[in-house]
Amino acid sequence: MKKFCKAALALAAMAVSLAAATTATWEMNTYQDFLKGRFEGLSLDHDGRLTVAPKLETVFSSGQPTIWSIARAPDGSIYAGTGHRGRVYQITASGASSLVWTSDQPEIFAVAVDSAGVVYAATSPDGKVYRIEKGKATEFFAPQAKYIWSLAFAKDGTLFVGAGNPGNIYRVDKAGKAETYYETGQSHVTALAFDSRGNVLAGTEPNGILYRISAKDKAFVLYNANLPEIRSIIPMPDGAIYASALGGSVANRTTPLSTSLSSPLNVTVTAPTTSITVTDSGNSQADTEIKPRANAPSAAAPQPVQQLGPASPLTEIPGVDKSAIYKINPDDTVETLWTSKEENVYSMAVEPNGSLYFATDGQGRLYKLGADRKATLMVETNEGEATRLLDGPGGLVAATGDMGKLFRLADGAGTSGSYESPVHDSGSVARWGRITWRGSSGGKVQIATRTGNSARADKTWSDWSEPLTNPQDSIIRSPNARFIQWRANLDGPGAAIENVSIAYLPQNNPPVIRSISVSMQPNSGAALKSAASSTSPAYSVTVTDTGDSFTPAGTPTQTLSHGSGSQIQITWQADDPDGDRLLYSLYFRGEDEKEWKLLRANIPENSLLLDGDVLADGRYYFRVIASDQPSNAANVARTDELVSSPVLIDNTPPVVSLSAPRRNNDHVEVDADVVDQTSPLRRCEYSLDAGPWTPVEAADGVTDGPHEQFHIAIGRLRAGEHLLVVRAYDTANNAGLAKVVIP
Repeated sequence: MKKFCKAALALAAMAVSLAAATTATWEMNTYQDFLKGRFEGLSLDHDGRLTVAPKLETVFSSGQPTIWSIARAPDGSIYAGTGHRGRVYQITASGASSLVWTSDQPEIFAVAVDSAGVVYAATSPDGKVYRIEKGKATEFFAPQAKYIWSLAFAKDGTLFVGAGNPGNIYRVDKAGKAETYYETGQSHVTALAFDSRGNVLAGTEPNGILYRISAKDKAFVLYNANLPEIRSIIPMPDGAIYASALGGSVANRTTPLSTSLSSPLNVTVTAPTTSITVTDSGNSQADTEIKPRANAPSAAAPQPVQQLGPASPLTEIPGVDKSAIYKINPDDTVETLWTSKEENVYSMAVEPNGSLYFATDGQGRLYKLGADRKATLMVETNEGEATRLLDGPGGLVAATGDMGKLFRLADGAGTSGSYESPVHDSGSVARWGRITWRGSSGGKVQIATRTGNSARADKTWSDWSEPLTNPQDSIIRSPNARFIQWRANLDGPGAAIENVSIAYLPQNNPPVIRSISVSMQPNSGAALKSAASSTSPAYSVTVTDTGDSFTPAGTPTQTLSHGSGSQIQITWQADDPDGDRLLYSLYFRGEDEKEWKLLRANIPENSLLLDGDVLADGRYYFRVIASDQPSNAANVARTDELVSSPVLIDNTPPVVSLSAPRRNNDHVEVDADVVDQTSPLRRCEYSLDAGPWTPVEAADGVTDGPHEQFHIAIGRLRAGEHLLVVRAYDTANNAGLAKVVIP
């Protein structure tokens, strides 16, 4: 049995090695490679290693589309504000939940709890702050603003309110007496916090400015980000400040905003400033089609009024950061700790040990940023976005959108998890080889694959294969197809996987010959030689693989003529969809011949020169065969061929015969009989006494046959002897001449 297994493995290895020249591999090695997949109970460290994630517990499910805001009360309970039905819930430390209040406004973007446990909730789009105590809500502050995005209590119990439209900061004392604390000049105040000295920190939109406000109407710009919106602010005891910004590739929004914490605005980017249009009517629907990302224009007109709605597509600006995390040091210097072109950072939290966590809209992901500034994907909630983070007793709590839930990240690791890779496109139907990976000595790792011929893994795909457990010698049994995906299941402590590689042999696609051109070239000093390029002469013909030619209509016969020592140049254009190297063979045959004759085989170039005299007068066809054998095994090599339109080679000029002149006083008549053996005539003209050429048309009205007669009549001819020269051209531009003396 052991000998049989070794023989089978040897045969399998030989099968792969036979096609080694074109065998391809799909490798996933780096952090960025794995980040494109889908995680379920697994973490991804910055070295591209998958491990079992900390346990993620569902603390509360609101049944609402999103939880916009959360705040912790002194008794340890959490209050959550939702959209799009404007509800406030209480979740106790034991996990019990209750509905506290339902607003008549659809969104509650901010909640806060004072030291006495009294809850404050801010509603939008009719911006008001309500005080909720003992289950009863009373209006506490109405700033005449469209939106209220942020609430924060100072140490003395004063409430600070960050509003939108206008973007002002208000200070409200315990009795509800309010004043405008600072007018930012921005459209929205999206985040509020207090630094270690009691200064107000405010993040704004649309110019991404972070303010430090030390007193009423007295502010200093700590940082002006290159992203439109400051979303989250975390002050540290040592005076440092963490700030997150978003909006780089969603700054030009052409549809209503998705259920995210990003301001529900249509933002129009112009140079050098950014303008916005606030929306509060209309609906949008999520677009689930895969579409190319559109390049946003550099400037756009303000957008019409629209409503906060469900998830909708966002216009991307390729290559521009979507979000970033900054650290403003105590000396006001700024460091960029993390950026992303794919995900928006919505919230941050710092644990007592100093670890910085942040939440994004990438399937509701939670990341941990280490001291080395390398991010670890801790866990994926698989919700649309993680909107808020809150640290405290019991662990890190995350609020999500898509479905408004609260999750808690426990200290202990989970027991198992899975990972689904992104779908890989092999370019054509492929034959699968082995899948290999590096695993750990602890725990259990199993991999399965599935394949299909649609870009998305849908019901037309194959089922997941049987589990594969050998990290170095697992043969993929999924059907041959164009697309493939793998799934890893990790079970038990210490289970890990990295460096996953799939070998496959794509189906070889044939080359395509696009066109053939035949032209006459001056003698280059060598006959029957190849050339890499050519210049188009006055007379040439091109035939394409669709039968179209570069002429107004039809595919006419091309007529070629040459002088002494001229050369015929045949040029073709071809390509290979797989990028394979090509060799060409060129054939010809005359119109009255049955078999193709080989001119040259295995030509690496796409042009060939022939001595113009090797082909006598007549009509010829040229055939080019392209082969991709240089890049493929002989049994899978593919070819394509194309035949040119007919090419008429005419080396012989017409024969011109003139009658004796017939003179009557000053009037002379001469008849010309013109015959061409190969091609039709196209033009006839005469010259008197070496004067200018004068055209003359055939006697039947059209010069179009190989045999034509012309009547030349000259009037007002002075007395004396004269010389008449007649010149006729065929379609190959060969000229025949004759002369007659007029007495």
